[in-house]
Formats: sequence, C-alpha cells, structure tokens
Amino acid sequence: MRPFVLLTMTVTALAADSLTYPTTRKEEVVDTLHGVKIADPYRWLEDDNSEKTKKWVKAQNEVTFGYLEKLPRRAEIQSRLKELWNYERVGMPFERGGRWFYSHNSGLQNQPVLMTAESLEAKATLLLDPNAMSKDGTTSLSDYEASEDGKLIAYGVSEAGSDWNTIRLRDIASGKDLEDVIRWVKFSGISWLKDGSGFFYARYDEPKAGAALTAKNEFHKLYFHKLGTSQKEDVLVYERQDEPNWGFGGHVTEDGQYLIIPVWLGTEPKNRLFYKKIAPDAPVVELLNDYDARYDFIDNVGPIFYFHTDLNATCYQVIAIDIRKPQRGNWRVIVPEVPKVLLENVSTVGGKMLCQYLRDAKTEVKCFDMDGKLIREVKLPGIGSAGGFGGHRTDKSTFYTFTSFTEPGAIYRMDLESGESTLWRKPEVKFDGAAFETKQVFVTSKDGTKVPMFIVHKKGLKLDGSNPTLLYGYGGFSISLTPSFSVSRAVWLEMGGVFAMPNLRGGGEYGRDWHLAGVKLGKQNVFDDFIASAEWLIANKYTSSAKLAIQGGSNGGLLVGACMTQRPELYAAALPAVGVLDMLRFEKFTIGWGWRSDYGSVENGAEFKALLSYSPYHNLKPGTRYPATLVLTGDHDDRVVPAHSFKFGSRLQESQAKDGPPVLIRIETSAGHGAGTALNKMIEKTADEWAFLVKHLGVEATR
Repeated sequence: MRPFVLLTMTVTALAADSLTYPTTRKEEVVDTLHGVKIADPYRWLEDDNSEKTKKWVKAQNEVTFGYLEKLPRRAEIQSRLKELWNYERVGMPFERGGRWFYSHNSGLQNQPVLMTAESLEAKATLLLDPNAMSKDGTTSLSDYEASEDGKLIAYGVSEAGSDWNTIRLRDIASGKDLEDVIRWVKFSGISWLKDGSGFFYARYDEPKAGAALTAKNEFHKLYFHKLGTSQKEDVLVYERQDEPNWGFGGHVTEDGQYLIIPVWLGTEPKNRLFYKKIAPDAPVVELLNDYDARYDFIDNVGPIFYFHTDLNATCYQVIAIDIRKPQRGNWRVIVPEVPKVLLENVSTVGGKMLCQYLRDAKTEVKCFDMDGKLIREVKLPGIGSAGGFGGHRTDKSTFYTFTSFTEPGAIYRMDLESGESTLWRKPEVKFDGAAFETKQVFVTSKDGTKVPMFIVHKKGLKLDGSNPTLLYGYGGFSISLTPSFSVSRAVWLEMGGVFAMPNLRGGGEYGRDWHLAGVKLGKQNVFDDFIASAEWLIANKYTSSAKLAIQGGSNGGLLVGACMTQRPELYAAALPAVGVLDMLRFEKFTIGWGWRSDYGSVENGAEFKALLSYSPYHNLKPGTRYPATLVLTGDHDDRVVPAHSFKFGSRLQESQAKDGPPVLIRIETSAGHGAGTALNKMIEKTADEWAFLVKHLGVEATR
C-alpha cells in the first residue's frame, strides 16, 4: 500500500485524454539567497536512493507509459524506426601495429561491437562485444585504445549509461581478458606508452556507498597503470590537492617522448597545459599556466609543440611553441585566424596538417604543411559535416566521414599526396534522401543578431502554415550543431514533418565571441534566438503555433524548459530531455559545478538574479496553459541528475491549466545521459516522442 504522504491519487483528469496524475507530496523547504526566499517543495526527489522517490518514479511511469502505449500510430512509427535502423554501420578504421580496428553494428544490435582485421581487405573478426556483457544491452564500450604493437587493447565499459567507467585489458590474439581491472574512472582517455608496458588514465576516488550517481566529483587524479599489477599499485602521476575542481588528461606524444597533461576546470573554454618527459622522475613542467585561452595540443616535432588556440584569435589559429624557448615572444603563428570562420579542429597525418573549418556551420577542410603553407583545399563530397583526418606520421592516406541531414555518414579514404578521395564504406539505408531538401536561412533575433538556421523538409512543401514542425536547439558550452544524419529525424521527415535547427548563441559555430554572447548574464540571448527562430517559422508560413514542437537535450533541455515557460503560447508541444532545469542547485551534484562557466553561480548576486529569472523549475506559474510536454530522463543519469526532471515535471503537472494538454514524465530505467543507450531503448523512446507529436500536432505517420 502506498504511503498517503507520498502518492495520494487525485481525481483530477484531463478532459481530452482522461489522465489522472499521481499527486506528488510537497514539503515546506525554503532557502534564502541574496535576501530572496526560494521555495523548493519537491527537494525530497533529489534523493534517488529513497524508497519514496522510487515509488514516485514507478507511479509516474505507470501513468506515462499507460498513456504512450495507447497513442494511435505508435506501433506503426516504432515499426518504421526499427526497419530504417536495420542497416549495417561501420566506424572509421584505425591501425596499430599493422592491425586494423573499427566499430560495427549489423543493424539492430543494441551496442556496436569492435572488429579487428590483419588488413582492410581481410575478413574481420569480433574482438569486443558489449552486447554479451549484459542481458538488457545497457553495457557499452565507452573508450578503447590498442597498444602501439597491436597486441593488447585497453577498453572502458559503462554500465546503464553512467559516466563511471571500468577499464579492462584484452589480449587480441587469444581474445581473453587479462586480470588487470581499473575502477572508478571518469572523464578520462587511455594513452599507452610506446613499449606497451602500461597506460595513463584519470579517475576520482571511490565515492561513498549510495552516492555514486549524485555526489560532487572533486579531486581528479592522473595515474599510470603498469601491466600485470593491481590498481592499488598504480602510480599517481599528477594531482592538485589545492585545486579540488581541476581535471587532468594524459596523452603520450606520437614520438613517445612526452606526456601531455591538459588541465581543465569544468566546461570553462580555457585550460592549462603541462607536460613531462617520459623518463623516470622527470618533473611536470607547467608550460601554459596563465589560464587565458584554450590550448589544444595537436602534435610535436621534437621540442616544437603545435597548438590549436583562441589566444588572440576568437575563431582559432595554430601556433608553435619551442619548449626550449617557451617565452611568449618566441611563439609563432603557423595558420592564422580566418575571421568569422571557425577553425574547429586540427589534426596531423603523413607530415601534413589538416584544418577543419566551419563556415556558417558547414565544413570546409584545408591541407597545410607543418610550416603553415597551404597545399590544397580538400574537395568534399558535398555540403555537410566532415570529421576524422587522423593517422600516423608515416601514413600515405587518411580516413574521414561525411554526412548531411539526408545522407548517412559515408567513410572516405583520402590520398595525402594527390588529395583525391575514394569511397571506402557507404551504408545502405532504406531512406530516399533525394526526396528532401535542406536550406539555410538567417533569423533576426531580438537584439538584431543574425542567427543561422537549417530547415529540412520534403521537396514541394506548401508554405501555408499547416506543416508540423520540430524546432531543435542547444546553444551552449561552445558546442556547434552541424548537419548530420539521424534515423529518428529521417522518420520524422517521412511523416511529413519539417525539421529546423538554428545555431544559437552560446554554441561554438562562430568562435569564442559567439559562445560568450550566450553565457551567464547573456544566457537570455540563447532563449531569444530560439524564440525568434520559432517566430520566423510561423511568420514565413512553414508552420503555426498549433503545429510547432520544440526539442532539446541536456543544455538543450534547459533551452526547451526556459522557452516554454517564457512563451508557452508559442508551441503546441515540448520535449525537454535530461535537462538542467533547477538553475539554483545544479552546482551541488556530480560535475554540475563545472557548468558555472556557462551558467554562472548562485554565489554571485548578479548571476543569481539572472539564473532565477529563467530557471524553468522556478518560473512555472499555476493555472498557465503550457504545451503538451513529455519530460524525458534516465534513472542512471549522473551527468545531469534526474532530480532536475523530477522536480520540474512535478511542478509542471501542478501548474498546468485544468483544461491544458498532458504533462508526462518518462523515466528510462538503466539509462543515463544518452551515451551508450541501448538501441532498443532508443527506438522505443523515439517512437514515444513521435507518437506524442502525432497526437498533439496532427502529424501523418505514413510515408
């Protein structure tokens, strides 16, 4: 029997859908921040381990899934998703010790597997299969790196979508695991010594019992693990007890001479960079310790270190530092900044430097020599997004992927001497991309800023305001949204839906200034950009408020939550997923403190005022007619803890107008922030989302 104090069932029903919500207990919890009293009646939902919270989750899911499973056309949508997702997918290959590796999914496998082969022409064999590691397909490979000689592979495993990883080692010839096990790894890579005797990784201390998914992550440490030893014998390479929030990476240079140690502070778009020689008792050298810019190590030629940086270059440039003469006056610009064109990534292969640019969120690639002389512009297969271009100094070719909204990610092999590209693998998807068109428009935001927006739809679309439209956004942490293929969106397009994706401020599409225009006291600019994009779609007859849905995840979940509370009449439906929705307490959980660079902190008076002004949880108003809303989260999300969604969803159900559309909370079990989610869960989630929109936007679910 459910306790009365937790879940007294109410008879409040929605006329259109006959829904009865569980009434969520409210408590008298009030904080005083900067003289302002803040009520937080649903704080008890922050305790994910309590029986009360677990019963609440169960009760909400009973209502939500009971509603979703009865939606018309859901089964049809799920069937089409399954059909379309059932295609072979191959990852970009890489080579170690003459052996090749690449990920592979035969179609409907919950997790991609890792294959290995003696050559790209030889038949590949299965090396790692995470599908065999759990019964429900929720164990995933989070990272893997083969030793230089191709004899061993270290691989990280994540359970149920958590950010926590366990690293194990496998002998490639025998296919058997070694006894080495490394636990409590988070926000880490794996980097081997060139002789294969061990590798570097980073971790936190083991959390207290029951606190693994919520406790604040502090005191990151960089370790070296020697093969054949226990984790307790691992060598502590670097830590800073005076800096609890610093995080560390460890990367061995290709020549094996140096360990590069990037030092990060949350999501701040700046970093420090230290290094040490690969030698016993070599000291850590604080090469870049001013914390004045972002410095991404590219490569080195002996003591000459190359960096991708926004120092004195808001759209980034490449510089070289001779560590024998590290003073700033000796630094050289190798590839200068191109104004308004983002130098997104730089890699080296075969003695050449490949620079990947974003021009209005579309990829361009140029090839330079190591002195910055332009060799050629790389001819890409079309307008879209490209990535890859990695490899070794002795390689004669490199691989890259190319994708667009309507074309799946094909893999190309480029000859470094001629610059010619040849197709290596192209997936066969039962989707007619030629039936759709993509355009880019520029929307004028509230303050006059021009914001680019991609729009994808069937050819011959009538601009009569009747088209169901999905507006998707992110706008944060200097992350760029670029054209890419998505099975989920492909089905949406087939159903006659329009897909729109603006490149909001706060993202990285135009460099540092574009990002900084959407952070802290300027965060409202991001919401204004998104709202302006919605208004543009309506004004230009793509859709109407009755046919418009908004979607976003994580920081994009915040975006959706803020925009639906600020302009509830503008949208018919909202899909906020794993969102940061309580802006006054995000700092208190796991890595949330690291987001202060974008959001600010309640400890600062001006930033507190800004946070309170848009915090979705705190800006819900009783009796308001909000859009039909499906709040989505995972019970193992230890990036953005599910309490954000629990509390927001509860207050939204409480605040929704009596005649308003449904407000549902969908809580996925054995799932985290998104990475590593089992394919069957992705298909079910997408079917629920699209069926929800079919119901509330009037979408036709037939091709």
